[in-house]
Amino acid sequence: MAIRTKPLFHYIAKSSICFTTPPFQNRLLFHSISTTSPSHHEYLNPLCNLFRRYGFQPHELPNFLKKNEFLQNSTPQEIESYFKILLSLNPSREFLVSTVTSCPRVLQLAFLENWKLGINQLGIHNISWIAISNILELASKFGLSPNDVSRRVGCLKGLGFSEATVNRVLEKEPMVIMLAEDELREKVEFLMGIGVRGSEIDRVVRLYPRILTFGVEKRLKPLVDEFADLGFSLSDVRREVVREPQVLGLENGELSHCLEMLRSLKCRLAIKESIYGDGEFRAGYRVKLRVDCLRKHGLIYRDAFTVLWKEPRVILYEIKNIEKKIEFLVGKMKFGVECLVEVPEYLGANFDKQIIPRFNVIDHLRSRGGLGDEVGLRKLVKMSRLKFYNMYVKPYPDHEKIYGRFAEKSAVRSRHSVGMWKLFRPQKYPETEEDAENIRHFMESLPK
Repeated sequence: MAIRTKPLFHYIAKSSICFTTPPFQNRLLFHSISTTSPSHHEYLNPLCNLFRRYGFQPHELPNFLKKNEFLQNSTPQEIESYFKILLSLNPSREFLVSTVTSCPRVLQLAFLENWKLGINQLGIHNISWIAISNILELASKFGLSPNDVSRRVGCLKGLGFSEATVNRVLEKEPMVIMLAEDELREKVEFLMGIGVRGSEIDRVVRLYPRILTFGVEKRLKPLVDEFADLGFSLSDVRREVVREPQVLGLENGELSHCLEMLRSLKCRLAIKESIYGDGEFRAGYRVKLRVDCLRKHGLIYRDAFTVLWKEPRVILYEIKNIEKKIEFLVGKMKFGVECLVEVPEYLGANFDKQIIPRFNVIDHLRSRGGLGDEVGLRKLVKMSRLKFYNMYVKPYPDHEKIYGRFAEKSAVRSRHSVGMWKLFRPQKYPETEEDAENIRHFMESLPK
C-alpha cells in the first residue's frame, strides 16, 4: 500500500485517529476563592478540618466542597470511614487525595464496600496506587463491578502479559480495560505479524502501553506500509520496534518528511556520518523527537525543521541538553524562542564554555550601564572568542574574573597550535671539550 506524502513545507501535523485517553494522571487543581457566607463556612468547618487532617490543601477545600454538595449529606464521621476504606486499599495519603480529588463520587458507602475486596480479586501483586486510583475512577464513571474489571485484567494476562505490564497499562492507559478481547488480540497478532515474539511483545507493551489503543487497520498497518515504501524491510521494522516501541506512535507520513529533510542536508561529512551512525531509520526518528521538542517550546512545525536543517548538530544532542539551552534562552536571556530560526547556531554552541560566560559578561556590563548598543543573539553567539574577549573582556579588568578561565585562553593565542613551536626549533648536538676549545680559539682570533 503506497503512502502519498505532501512536500515538507506543506506538511501540517494532524492529531492521530485513535482511542483517546482521558487525563487520569492530571489531577484537578482548585484555585477559586469561596464566596459562601460565614454561616455556611461554620457549617462546613468540621468537614474542612477532616479533609485537612487527611492531607488536602486548606485553600482548595471551600471550592471543592461547594462543587460537590452531595458530600454535605454525610456526616464527618461517615466521610472519615470512607477515607479509612480507601486507605485500606493503599495506605498512601497521596493516593487518597488524588483519588478523591479526581473523582469525588468514590466517597459512597455501597461503592467502597463493593471494592473493599475487589482490588485483591484482580490478582495483581504490588499494584501501584495510580493503577488503583484509575480503576476506581473508571468503575465510578462507567458502573464497572470488581468482576467486570477482574475479567478484563484476566483477558490481558491470558494474552501473555505479565503482572508488571498489566500494572503499567492500568497506570498509563486505563481505558484499555474497556476494549473487547478481540480488539486486544488483534494488536498482539499485529506485533507477531511484524516478527515480534514472546517476551518481546510483553516488553513492547510495557514500555509503550499506548499501542493497545491504536487501530490496526487505520493506524498501524498503514504505518508499516509507509516504512516498506521508504525501503525498510520487515526485519528492520521489527528491530526498531523492539529497540524503541515508541516508533509505532509515529504519525503516517511523519518519518517520510524527516528522511526527506535528512537527505537534503548540506553539512560536513563527519556530522552526516554521525547522524546516520545507527542507520537511516534511527536517524529519521531522532529528527522526529527533536522536532517534537522544538514544537513543545513554541516553534511551528516548519520552523522546527528549518532549525535542524541549518544546524544539523542538534540532531546529535540529547533532548535534555536542547531543552536546557532553550529554557536559558527564554527564561534568563529574555529572547523569544523564534530567534532560533534566525540564529540556530545557538543550539550548537557549547552551553558551559560559550553561552554562559558570554552572557554573564554582557549582563554585568548592561547592569552597570556600560553597554552602548544592545548585543543581539547572533552577535553573542557567532562572534569569535578573540574578538569577544578584546571587545567586552579586555577593556574591563573585573570582567576577567566573570569570564573565568576562558579569558586566559583568549588572551594567549599563538600563531601555531600548542607544541608546534618544537618542530621549528634547530636540532641540538652534544658539546664536547674539544668543541668548547675550538670555539674559544675562534673567538680570540677575531679582531678586537
